[in-house]
Parts: sequence; structure tokens; C-alpha cells
Amino acid sequence: MARRKPLNKIIPKRKSKFHKKKGKAPGTITYMGKREGGASVVNILEYNENNFREQTPGNIDEIAAHKDPPEISWVDVIGLSDETFIDKVGKRFGLNPLVLEDVVDTNQRPKIDEYEGYIFGVFKMLYINEEQQVVYEHVAMVMMENCVLVFQELEDDVFKGVRNRITSKSGRIRTRGADYLFFALLDAIVDNYFEVLEHLNEKIERLEEIVYDQPTPEVAQQIQEVKKEVLKIRRWIFPVKELISRLIDSENELITKDTKVFLRDALDHSMEINESIQIYREMSMSLMEMYMSNMSNKMNEVMKVLTIMASIFIPLSFVAGVYGMNFEHIPELHWEYGYYYFWGLMITLFIGMMIYFKRKHWL
Repeated sequence: MARRKPLNKIIPKRKSKFHKKKGKAPGTITYMGKREGGASVVNILEYNENNFREQTPGNIDEIAAHKDPPEISWVDVIGLSDETFIDKVGKRFGLNPLVLEDVVDTNQRPKIDEYEGYIFGVFKMLYINEEQQVVYEHVAMVMMENCVLVFQELEDDVFKGVRNRITSKSGRIRTRGADYLFFALLDAIVDNYFEVLEHLNEKIERLEEIVYDQPTPEVAQQIQEVKKEVLKIRRWIFPVKELISRLIDSENELITKDTKVFLRDALDHSMEINESIQIYREMSMSLMEMYMSNMSNKMNEVMKVLTIMASIFIPLSFVAGVYGMNFEHIPELHWEYGYYYFWGLMITLFIGMMIYFKRKHWL
């Protein structure tokens, strides 16, 4: 008797995505992501009601000089894989090591933590690239009295509108504090979720049409991919509502009452987004049920045709079998027109059964 192979030999064990952090002390800066390589780049926007300037500082001292500026400062750090650089920035801005650990952990669930002198938030920035694919980018933001420090993985982001409002002096952002800048960045992330959900809705609707017309195994694979994508998007979007509620309820002096009014608007958007993603989740799950139902219906149609064909040929086969027996004394075999009688009987049986099936609406 052949021995069965162990399950771990059949299904190879995957390396855990947390293997880099295993055994390390809390607060150890360890980049947890797939976008490794390349040096971090820092862009800084400083502005007040009348002026603004943009610069790319050359060293860590110039970056740290913007921690407590007289104007509002937006320090944007692009690239998280350079652990040494992130550590230096964190120390010069006085950030807790646990904050820096979450900054470079791209698997970190969205969260809001309040520390003495600053508020720290982790979010997932989602947007559609040129290949019409959803991009998931880790974003960490630190709000201080006059500064917002942003850490992001890629140069591409959803903050173009915020930058344009600052440079063109449109809206109220140039007259508000760092808390409003924090809100504007968060609002840009939340608003872009609508675009991602619209893209998701189009994919689900296209699959629904295909499932009705051509329920092939390839379609089933696409349904599974959409289900995974919906669950992945839901994982990063769903907690944002709770985090915005915490910011509204916070008594931290860094968040003014005026900004909380705008945060309530972002809360309304996040609630709408959560309702939509829940609907899309149910729709994606029902797609597979629809696919299996249509496949079953098609199989039933095939079985129906085969059953009708078998029902027609069973009596014909019986008659042919009777007169195909090798008995010597079968009276009809010696009739002069027996062959033609036989064909007449066969045709009559065939037509009679077709009429019967037609009246029963089986055809």
C-alpha cells in the first residue's frame, strides 16, 4: 500500500510576511513591504496666508528645522525602505520608536494614536493606476502644532488637489492651521476611495453580464479574484470611519473646533463608503452563487436533451432488439412487406413520442 505524502510536501509552506520582525524588540524599525530599494526623498511645503515656498532639503538638519516653523509646514517623506534615514527623521522630530515601527510596517492596520505634542495616524491610500489596477500605498501622518509630517511609499499619491490649493491660494487651507492640513490630506485619501469603489462596481457589473451569457471556468477565476480584492479593500477602508470619529471626539488641543466641523463631513463620506463596500462584498459573494446556478441550469438543459433522446430511442431499440433476435420462428420475418412495416412502426413511434413531448412542453 502506497504511503501518502505529508500535507506540507504537497502544499509548500509560505514564508510569513512577519518573519523580518520575529524576535526583535518592540520599536525596532524594520521595513515590512515589497517596495524596497532607493533612497528616501523629502519635499517640504511651507505656507501662510500670504506666502508659500517649496523646497527639497539636502540633509537631515534642514529637514528637522521645519519641526517648529513660524508658518505651517508640510514635510513629505517619500520612500520607507531606508530604515536608517527614517530613524534619523523620527529622532529629530522626537517621535516614539513605536511610531517609527508603524511608519515602516506596510501591513499595519489603520490607526490613530495620541502622544504628547503630536497625533499619529496610519492609513491606506488607494488609487487606480494607468493599467486600471488598484494601488495600495501605506501612508503615515504625524500632526504637530505647526507641522504635518507625512511618510509614504511612492511618489504617486492622491494629494495633488491639496498641493494645488496651497500653491494657488484657493479655498481656506492657507488661512488654517496644521490640523486643517491634516484633515485635508485625510479627506483626499477618503474621497479617492469613491473612485476605487466605482472601479470595483464596474468590474462586478461586467462580471454579472458575463456570468449570465458565458459562465466559463475562466469567469469563475475572475470572480474569485474580485472577491479577494473586495475583502482586501474592505480591510483597509472599513476602520477609517472609527478613526475619524476618534478625532472628532478627541479633546487634544491640536484639533480645533472649526476643523472638527470639517471632520464630520469626512465622517459622513466614510460612512457612505463603508455601506457601499458592504454592498459590493455581498454582490461579489453572490456572483459565485449566480455562476454555479447558471452552470447548473446549463447542465440541466444538457441532461434534458440527453434524457429526451434516450426516451425516444429506448422503444425503437426495443423493437429493433426483438426483431434482431436469432429465433427461427418469428412470423413477421417472413412477411413480404415486413421490412417496410418495421420502418413504418419505427417512424410512427418516433413521431408519436415527439408529439407527446411537445404537448408536455418538454421540447
